[in-house]
Amino acid sequence: MTALGETPAESTPVGPTPVEPAVERHPAQRRVLAVLTATQVLGGIGVATGVAISTLAAATLSGSETIGGLAQTSAVTGAAVLAIPMARAAARHGRRAALTLAYGAGTLGAVIAGLAAALDAWPLLLAGLFVFGGGAAGGLAARYAATDLAHPKRAARDLSIVVWATTIGSVAGPNLAHPADRLGRALGLAEWAGPYALAALAYGLAMLGVFALLRPDPLQTAGSLADSTTTAPKSSGWQILRTTPRARLAVAGIVVSHMVMVSVMTMTPVHLNHGHASLSVVGVVISLHIAGMYALSPVAGWLADRWGRIPALLTGMALLASAAALATVSAPHDVTRLTIALILLGLGWSFGLVGGSALLTESVPTAHRPAVQGLSDLMMNAGGALGGLAAGAIVTVFSYGTLAAIAVLLVLPMTAALTLTWIRRPAGA
Repeated sequence: MTALGETPAESTPVGPTPVEPAVERHPAQRRVLAVLTATQVLGGIGVATGVAISTLAAATLSGSETIGGLAQTSAVTGAAVLAIPMARAAARHGRRAALTLAYGAGTLGAVIAGLAAALDAWPLLLAGLFVFGGGAAGGLAARYAATDLAHPKRAARDLSIVVWATTIGSVAGPNLAHPADRLGRALGLAEWAGPYALAALAYGLAMLGVFALLRPDPLQTAGSLADSTTTAPKSSGWQILRTTPRARLAVAGIVVSHMVMVSVMTMTPVHLNHGHASLSVVGVVISLHIAGMYALSPVAGWLADRWGRIPALLTGMALLASAAALATVSAPHDVTRLTIALILLGLGWSFGLVGGSALLTESVPTAHRPAVQGLSDLMMNAGGALGGLAAGAIVTVFSYGTLAAIAVLLVLPMTAALTLTWIRRPAGA
């Protein structure tokens, strides 16, 4: 019987050597994954419903498209800021407390947003969306919870299963928003209040599911199993990153992947609109992009476990660069090229997120993981927000092609750093 995280001793093989040796799972891991996957579906419904209506709701209530654009910025900023208290809650009380806090914030934010719709108050809506961002932060943090009790040879795959579950909620949420709005109006609610009520329900169920069913707590259980020599004195996430090169590399890979993805994805509908594409065409392109982000994440996880974290990250960079390069030469009316570019963009993000998250987790002792993972999500969301804001300015002043070319340039230094790390790895690593 081996301790968690250790590789079983080799034995003389009998018969053909298996392609991949069997690994022993912690007894609680299957339950942990089931709870995280189910609550991730619910959380995805909450996030996607908010994404589908918030920009329009803010623009309608304020009468300003500029204010409408601030809706998603408020939610993303909230997700970034709330990542830190979530990390502290995880370090002190475990993943169950942190995820309960996150989904609770999402529930409260949806209620405030619904109240803002009833009161016709756009400043209150933006405040509600800031708190609403906690739900998205919970969805991101759930992927790390999947790795706490995972065997090192399966960590990326277990993480990717939770990421994949987001696909269901991301597809269902926008499609449920309109029926929820009609039902809400039939019940006497204000415009937009129905979808926010749906989001509150989804987040509330996710919160209750985590609180009631995520037992034993995966992080606390992993901490109790860890070797006492690995539980060093507490340090901040910044201190850990300064002293752990592979952790820095992992965070950089995650941030670059997210920044490139958000910046190009955000302005693609605008570029398509310049080619007079219909809303249905834009919707199909974005849906295929989202499928690229989530639907094949288990493939990214399997390859990250099979090949290694650095090769998975390099694959992500190659896909992102290919996507941006194709976007650079795509005219507004070239729907086929832009669709392929957006699918590749989603796949690159998936490889970057899964490979980078797995690399970050394995590079840091259990006791320090919540602080570093919370900092990683803070930087990831901040990078996405910065990328989205910069993308709009670049396209306004220059062009969509210029934005895509800059995205390629962002990927190249990251690719070089990953390649050097891979070349300099110890023999056999």
